[in-house]
Amino acid sequence: MGSLLAEPDRDLTHVFPRPEVLALAALTTLGMPRSRAATLSAVAAAVVADPDLFRASRGLDEAIHRLQSIRGIGEWTAHYIALRQMREPDAFPAADVGLMRALAGLEGHRRSSRELVGRADRWRPWRAYAAQHLWASI
Repeated sequence: MGSLLAEPDRDLTHVFPRPEVLALAALTTLGMPRSRAATLSAVAAAVVADPDLFRASRGLDEAIHRLQSIRGIGEWTAHYIALRQMREPDAFPAADVGLMRALAGLEGHRRSSRELVGRADRWRPWRAYAAQHLWASI
């Protein structure tokens, strides 16, 4: 799917495919579940339609809303993308099992994702940094 590199480097022979290619590719042939393939195709099509989709200038609420409008992207994934790719300092994927485990290890009891959102509210507007800290603690 990806283009061949002009000068391959050991096992690296191709560049990652462009969104235009991924949006039309039969991704199920790669051995992934149909729902995941459909989501990746939908994300690629969204990037084709909006090349600035992952740009960091949208603001958290707008970014989450836009990402969740893509078929297959839920709240956790939207927050994770906003945290990692869009560098949103307040993104917080509260349903992340690792975050729940880390906080349970620190506080002695496990919280639901809803409870974790409430607990993380006092970390605003820096919840992404809190998430990074929690992930690093496990």
